[in-house]
Amino acid sequence: MASVEFRNVTKSFDGLTVVPDLNLGIGDGEFVCLLGPSGCGKTTSLRMIAGLESPTTGRVLIGGNDVTDMHPKDRQISMVFQDYALYPHMTLADNIAYPLKVRGQSLAARHARAREVADILKIGELMDRLPSQISGGQQQRTSLARALVYPSQVYLFDEPLSNLDAKLRLEARGFLHHLQRDMGITAVYVTHDQAEAMALATRVAVMDRGRIVQYAPPIEIYRRPATTFVANFLGNPPMNMIPVRATVEGEALHLAAEGLSMEALPLSRGIRAALARSGELTLGVRPEHLRIAGHDARNVIHGRLFANENMGPESLVTAERADGGRVTARIFTDDHIHVEDRAGFAFDTDHLTLFDADGLRIPGDGETAP
Repeated sequence: MASVEFRNVTKSFDGLTVVPDLNLGIGDGEFVCLLGPSGCGKTTSLRMIAGLESPTTGRVLIGGNDVTDMHPKDRQISMVFQDYALYPHMTLADNIAYPLKVRGQSLAARHARAREVADILKIGELMDRLPSQISGGQQQRTSLARALVYPSQVYLFDEPLSNLDAKLRLEARGFLHHLQRDMGITAVYVTHDQAEAMALATRVAVMDRGRIVQYAPPIEIYRRPATTFVANFLGNPPMNMIPVRATVEGEALHLAAEGLSMEALPLSRGIRAALARSGELTLGVRPEHLRIAGHDARNVIHGRLFANENMGPESLVTAERADGGRVTARIFTDDHIHVEDRAGFAFDTDHLTLFDADGLRIPGDGETAP
């Protein structure tokens, strides 16, 4: 296995820059997800590792070696595509063994290796079938087996689970996690599905318009999003965002907004710096950190009931504030929740996240800026 590094990489198509100045290091044995919406540059970045696209400027390194101008077949990488790219006229055995065929191995040697990998992936009994004769999940495993049949430095995945139904996607996700952990492969995985990134990655690179806006372990990104973009992208439902007006009295910070009543917060150095630029902040709170407010609650978001979705083990309750902004609470209970027309959500201030006027998270005292 090997590390991967982008050094000041840009990529332009017909004068349009889609990846500006990308710097990213992926360690040996890491499983890194490139996460972002469609058009953010994640697949283009993956294709530059594979050699299917060439950087306009900058360098790509694999295992410390500059591969920027190297042909894809010489990079010792394997790739799993979104549509699996199986040859329809070939049996599964021949599809899986194809990378060995192009490297000149004998028929007996490549079929023996293909069978070995197929057995690991639980498709060994299907080797004589054509791709049209197996299920989508089995096609996905066949594509994965073809990627694993020849030892590679880096394994690349371009949204390989997007064509599967929900049940198969969960099964395949768990299998990929188990496989990467057992084999210790270096993997770069492109997805727009934040649940996949949270479940699979050792680190996630969140991309927006070709730039990495946060690169960290998934739980850190979820708990301490660097920007409002990251906070909105990770989480289902996403983090609730409330624009607030901030005022200071001594060492206390007071936040005001339509339908918001809350106690004062201590004034940190980060908040002072943010307020020096603007008195407008954004308050963020995850849906699971809200609860139906009791009569004695001190920190409450008030509104009118907009929706109450009972989903079995949890309910998603949404209220609309007077200014039209909506707030959703995830309430964990099997019981049907009865909410009056007027709804109130209570929260603890320890679970709040504050963003400055530029959408950057304000760090607490003793914490480095994102």
